[in-house]
Amino acid sequence: MTTTTQTPAQRRSFKFDIGGGVAGPLIGLVLLCVGFALASEYFLSVRNALNILDQVTVLGILAIGMTMVIVIGGIDLSVGSVLALSMMMTGWLAKTAGLPLPAAMILGVATGAACGLVSGLLITYARLPAFIATLAVMSVARGLANILTDGRQIVGYPDWFTNLATIRHLGFFSVTVTLFIALMIVAGVFLRYRATGRNLFAIGGNPEVARLAGIDVRRYTLATYSAAGALAGVAAVVLAARLNSSQPSAGLGIELDTIAAVVIGGASLAGGVGSIAGTLIGVLIIGVLRNGLNLVGVSPFFQMVVIGSVIALAVAFDTLGRHRK
Repeated sequence: MTTTTQTPAQRRSFKFDIGGGVAGPLIGLVLLCVGFALASEYFLSVRNALNILDQVTVLGILAIGMTMVIVIGGIDLSVGSVLALSMMMTGWLAKTAGLPLPAAMILGVATGAACGLVSGLLITYARLPAFIATLAVMSVARGLANILTDGRQIVGYPDWFTNLATIRHLGFFSVTVTLFIALMIVAGVFLRYRATGRNLFAIGGNPEVARLAGIDVRRYTLATYSAAGALAGVAAVVLAARLNSSQPSAGLGIELDTIAAVVIGGASLAGGVGSIAGTLIGVLIIGVLRNGLNLVGVSPFFQMVVIGSVIALAVAFDTLGRHRK
C-alpha cells in the first residue's frame, strides 16, 4: 500500500475559504456603528444610512473587481486611473464627439475593460509582476485621461443622467445604489456557486496545481483583469452621474481604499481567500468610518491616519493568521 505525500502548497491549494470568513469584519462593523451612534445622535438616522450607501457606491463597485483580482493572487493599482480615463472618455464622446450619451456610457465601460485587458496581457504574456503591470497602466491611463481634454473637466450632463444618482425611488434607493447592490449579488453568486468562480480560488491557492487540474490560468487571468477594468468603467459612469461632470483627477488614491476594503473584508493578499460578502462589509466599514468621523468633527487629515491604521491592522491579522495555519 502506497501513500502520497502532498506539499504544503498543494494542501493549501485545495483549502479554499470561499466564504471568506466575515465574522470578524462584521463584528468590527457593528462595534463601529455602536460607537458612532453613541457619539452622534444623527448617525442612526435613515437619512444618514442612505447617505453612507450613496457615498460607498463607487468604492463598492470597484471593490467587486478587486476582490476577484485578489482572489487569484493578483493586485490592481490602476483602478483609480482607469476610472478617470473611462469617465473622461464617456464625457468626451458625448460632449465633443457628439455620440448619444448611452452609447458614450457603453464605450466608457469598454474603455475600462480594454485597460484591464492590457494589464492582463502584461501579466500573462510579458510576464510582468502584477504590481508593475498595473502601475504602468495606472500611469498611462491617468495621462490619457488628462490628454483627452488637456486637463479640463467636462460638465453639464442631461438631467435624466444625473437623476440616476440623485432621485431615490420609493424614498430609499437611487438607480446607482440599486445597480451597486445588484452587482454585489451577481458577483457573490458567481464566486460562491459557479464552477468558473470557484476556479478563481484554485488559481489563487496555487496556480501550478490549478493548471495541472486543467484550468486555463492565463485565460482566467485575462478575464479577471478585464472584468475589473469594466467594473471601473461602470464606477466611472456612476461617479459622473453623481458629480454631473467628468474630471481627469477623479479616483486619485481610491485604489488604496479599494484594496483596503477587500482586505478588511477578510480576503488574503496571498490569494485563494475572499468573498463578496466580506468585501461589502469592508466597504461599509470604510464608509462608516468616514461618515462617522465627519459627524463627530474629526479632521480629514486625521481620518487618513485612522483609515491607514485600520488597513495595517487588517493586513497584520491576515499575515498572522496565515502563519498560524
